[in-house]
Amino acid sequence: MNRTRQIIEESIAVKRALIEQAAEIEKAAAIVVDSLKAGGKIFLFGNGGSAADSQHIASELVGKFEKHRKGLPAIALTTDTSILTSVGNDYGFENIFVRQLEALLSGGDVAIGITTSGSSANVIRALEFAKKRGAKTIALTGRKGENLRKLCDVAILVDSEITARIQECHILIGHIICAVVESQIEE
Repeated sequence: MNRTRQIIEESIAVKRALIEQAAEIEKAAAIVVDSLKAGGKIFLFGNGGSAADSQHIASELVGKFEKHRKGLPAIALTTDTSILTSVGNDYGFENIFVRQLEALLSGGDVAIGITTSGSSANVIRALEFAKKRGAKTIALTGRKGENLRKLCDVAILVDSEITARIQECHILIGHIICAVVESQIEE
């Protein structure tokens, strides 16, 4: 089997296994919908590719996913280089998301932390902070993120240790959440 075919087969297998997480994905989507309907905001954060996924999902909510509708309050905490570098410099990289949540998060909001490894200190600290502040917490992670189950209202573990396969499923999960939101949020 050539490498291209192998990668495609791996991706299909991991996504097929994600079907077992359908109830958790639906629960996460319901949390997002409930928060938005109550006037809450959605905060997303992660590192590297997970930072990009945070921005991607936020853009689908603020802009549009599949249909024209009002913009929804979603913020990726990964985009402001001045905040990221000043907070990282003054308070440490592990606090770049906590500090932003400290300034912006309210009790009815949702914090979505994305970490393929399940061990990103800045994501874990932000989820802990959000939970203490009374927000709902959702983690998107990989097979090794079991520790996030006890920390979050919902933790969706992609059954893989391959970063690329996990990220492919995280964006699929994000798209599912966006589709559910658009089906339940008024124009």
